[in-house]
Amino acid sequence: MKRYLSATVVSLLFSLLAHAQDSFTQKKDSSQHLEEVVINYRANKTTPVTYQNIDMKVLRGKNTGQEPSFLLSETPAITVYSDAGNQQGYSYYRLRGMDQTRVNTTLDGMPLNEPEDQGAYFSNYPDILNSVSRLQIQRGVGTSKNGAASYAGSMQLFSSDLSDAAGATLGVGYGSYNSFRVFGEYKSGVKNRNALYVRASQVYTDGYKNHAFNNSQSVFISGGLFYHKSTWKMNVMAGHQQNGMAWLPVADSLITKDRKTNANTKAEKDEFFQGLVQLQNVWQASAHGTLTSSLYYTFLKGGYDFDVNNFIGVPSDNNLFHYGFRSHFSGFFSNYTLAYDHFKWTTGIHGNIYTRQHVGTDQVSGELYRNDGYKNEVSTFSKIEYYLHRFSLYADLQYRFSSFNYKGSVPFEQMTWHFLNPKAGLGFAVNDQTNIYYSIGKTGREPTRNDIFGGNDDLPADSSNKALIVNRDPESVIDHELGIRINTSRLALQFNGYYMNFKDEIVLNGQLGPNGLLLTNKVQRSFRTGLELYATYQLNSAFSFTNNSSFNYSRIKEETTTFRPILTPALIINQEVAYLHKRLLFALAGRYQSQSYINFSNNATIKEYVLLNARIQYTLQRYMVSFFVNNITNAKYYNNGSVAADGTRQYFVQAPRNVYVAFKYSF
Repeated sequence: MKRYLSATVVSLLFSLLAHAQDSFTQKKDSSQHLEEVVINYRANKTTPVTYQNIDMKVLRGKNTGQEPSFLLSETPAITVYSDAGNQQGYSYYRLRGMDQTRVNTTLDGMPLNEPEDQGAYFSNYPDILNSVSRLQIQRGVGTSKNGAASYAGSMQLFSSDLSDAAGATLGVGYGSYNSFRVFGEYKSGVKNRNALYVRASQVYTDGYKNHAFNNSQSVFISGGLFYHKSTWKMNVMAGHQQNGMAWLPVADSLITKDRKTNANTKAEKDEFFQGLVQLQNVWQASAHGTLTSSLYYTFLKGGYDFDVNNFIGVPSDNNLFHYGFRSHFSGFFSNYTLAYDHFKWTTGIHGNIYTRQHVGTDQVSGELYRNDGYKNEVSTFSKIEYYLHRFSLYADLQYRFSSFNYKGSVPFEQMTWHFLNPKAGLGFAVNDQTNIYYSIGKTGREPTRNDIFGGNDDLPADSSNKALIVNRDPESVIDHELGIRINTSRLALQFNGYYMNFKDEIVLNGQLGPNGLLLTNKVQRSFRTGLELYATYQLNSAFSFTNNSSFNYSRIKEETTTFRPILTPALIINQEVAYLHKRLLFALAGRYQSQSYINFSNNATIKEYVLLNARIQYTLQRYMVSFFVNNITNAKYYNNGSVAADGTRQYFVQAPRNVYVAFKYSF
């Protein structure tokens, strides 16, 4: 069945692209103003949730092929760190102090979160932001989404806009640590109701840390057919990466001797391939009704090496353990929208099936274990938006069912979870430029495989061969959001406050498991609250100011003890000043991040730090040259760490002053 489905999808893709290419060769352009595929999960200016649309022109100017986490960290309430210390290779972000397994990530509505452990790994799709036309961040539970729960928030990526004008772009960049990116991009534009987009990239870096290289390639293809009442679009994306592993934090005593120290050995490497295909359709069923549907499939294969002796602190015997993975992920969703002047109703259904094989081997004994994880999900939602004079009323109800099963050496009883997630909100337009909103929403989330197994890749058993389950209980949150949005000719401002009250929250405990994934604890009571600001002001035709800041006050209560969650700084300030004169752009950006804790005892911290970055961009007709200087003051800082069992403080060192130059040619 899988072979038949794959063959059908591939055949349809080539048929679609061949049809498009035949039409491109015709001289006459009969294109009309045709609608792109529209996804119904994006918030708009009247939706009473906390969101931010990223300025894609600014983002493209800053994008040099670095991990998206670093670009996202310039928005409120996001922290970021990388394994290798610089901005390429594995990197991770947290939203409101919660890690990215609690952030729903989608591409055109298709889930990108890996179902077992719920993380979305941008590293498997290198240079992905080069093919994104729109990006919306929703903080808090937001609107209903496909896939993993929007527990901390969501990252919604939207593929290339096929209605863009025809053209091509070539780009190359080079910088510190032998870092470079080369890419080529082609857009056909819509011709005779057909369109094609293709992009290919190569990204490489030696990494700041010793033997922490990243060598990645990716391709993105999108084709579309546009008819009077129907639009078809197919996306194909594939990525391949190889890395020198650097996921272990480094003891502070070793950092003092050499900041480039890598706690992983030189022999530890990984290699992954991941590809996806997505077929989308929008059908204008009537003057007011639209049906949006999508089929998708993702395949992953790869693994990484692990030096067990090095991990436990004894001399290495060069015998590497290898974690191997192979997964299949397929699904379908469909939404129907009924829209009138003062009323909009959307209802939808989503389902997917997932299987992942885990194989553990070492160089001496060969295969040590083999097991399979199975994760299935079905959800449905209904959302109503009603506009009454200056008021906008919003109600959203989602039902989600999820199950997890396991086949290995230990008997396992399938786990199932049911979630009913209600949301509601009210917006008020003070005038044409100002909108005030309040929303309340609840969402629940099942534990990840890593939470259930306590960081083990193969489920352990007790003396009676009964599975040792660490946590099977779901967590939930009730999220309150209150905010104001102002848009004038010179000022765009979004200011909000939030209060998130958790039940049975699964929180990071500051430790890493032997599989490289973060370990967690379940806590009885916890809350997160804070303020967030996004503001951009155009002083005159030359100067503009952009500020993204957040204040966080969060606590965990366990019995008689109250403490702060780890890796959750109280204050983050991002401030940028940009000067644009004719073809020259100069921007200076500063980031302040206050101290945060790296253990539950709250006696080990990451110190506060200040970063200063600059970029210069010059555009001449079809040419653009950009020069970047990061960490101008050469600050020595960390943004993640942990405490070992013996009390040793361990950190992830980030790069000192570094530079990068990029060149683009469009034609």
